[in-house]
Amino acid sequence: MDLAQTEAGLLLLGVLFLILGLGVWIGLGLLMTGLVGVVALPMLMTGMASFPAEKVLGSAVWGSLASWTLAALPLFIWMGEILFRTRLSEDMFRGLAPWVQWLPGRLMHVNVIGCGIFAAVSGSSAATAATIGKMSLPALTQRGYHQPLAIGSLAGAGTLGLLIPPSIVMIVYGVAAEVSIVRLFIAGLGPGILLMALFSGYIAIWSLLNPKLVPPPDAPMPFREKLRASGQLFPVMLLIGFVMGSIYFGWATATEAAAFGVAGALALSAWGGTLNRKSFGESLMGAVKLSCMINLILAGAAFLTKAMAYSGIPAAMATWVGSQGFSPFMIIAVLTLIYLVLGCFIDGISMIVLTASVVLPIIAQTGFDLIWFGIFIVLVVEMAQITPPVGFNLFVLQGLTGKGMMTVARNTMPFFFLMVIAVALVTLFPGIVTWLPNTMMGG
Repeated sequence: MDLAQTEAGLLLLGVLFLILGLGVWIGLGLLMTGLVGVVALPMLMTGMASFPAEKVLGSAVWGSLASWTLAALPLFIWMGEILFRTRLSEDMFRGLAPWVQWLPGRLMHVNVIGCGIFAAVSGSSAATAATIGKMSLPALTQRGYHQPLAIGSLAGAGTLGLLIPPSIVMIVYGVAAEVSIVRLFIAGLGPGILLMALFSGYIAIWSLLNPKLVPPPDAPMPFREKLRASGQLFPVMLLIGFVMGSIYFGWATATEAAAFGVAGALALSAWGGTLNRKSFGESLMGAVKLSCMINLILAGAAFLTKAMAYSGIPAAMATWVGSQGFSPFMIIAVLTLIYLVLGCFIDGISMIVLTASVVLPIIAQTGFDLIWFGIFIVLVVEMAQITPPVGFNLFVLQGLTGKGMMTVARNTMPFFFLMVIAVALVTLFPGIVTWLPNTMMGG
């Protein structure tokens, strides 16, 4: 990188942090920084051509938002908002509890399995933790289960909302990186199952080492009674299977499957008696607010990306990294630390769109698969969800339990390190991510 590009990059970075430090919305902050890059940089730096800001803004925003694939985003959000307002959390605990009594740790596993199931209809980490936690935490506490482990397992398993498809973060990354959303969804399955296995494995080992802290099992239940208790879960499982199956087997695009999911969620809500004018309006407004926030961030990021592209910063950085002889593992280790630090201050979606224009050329230069890197980013963003001071799952658990932030964070630490292990495993064995999409879709 030459001196001019370094100065341009530092200027844009300084402007961005100044604007965000003033409390401006992230989307607007990105737009304003992009405006500085398009208008001010050519005036301050010699040899850089000026560009009409209004044309650059218009083309960037239109190009980032006029996407059929992106239409899946508000639909999947709405599906999760509808089911969030049903009795799904109660049905989840009542339906799963009889089946996990034989496992070491017993009902603790409901947190992991329940979050895994709800993640497949939500796409949101915070919503997953809140929905499962509002029923499981009181039930576990009432039965005498170890509360720190219950809190930590729920905070950790809640992050599955980002990894198990449909994932809002995956859609945002897919649009930013211009890769297949369907491939990302399929690629998330293996790491999602891996993470659930690590969480449940830790709970089982902890319970075997601390048998006095695990309450006795509930009374045995006949098989027919178990099926009856799980009956309310079957429709949700069928909806998940249909939505995801239609994507995986090529029967529908992600957007079409999302539309089917909304219709199915509305039908289940009506069948369960929770669909009324109020819940319908609340779910719709919740989806609109979140979708508008994400789209504003995407628009601002697209404009900033254009500004940075004109300055040549991303390409120059990619070339510079390639010329330094850094090993792939070193690059991944550095990116992991950067994303964890960013996660202490901003949310996951903002992290991805904020860094995409600089990081993606570096990843392409070093030869990483962009689908694999998308899952890597999601895993690291998951880790950021349970790191203070802006770990959103920590806020959710703080609200549910009334505990202090640092107490919740301390209870969550074992599951944070399990996620570190998961990141290491998918880095050392990338086939965990790439095997399934390559098998199902070729490549």
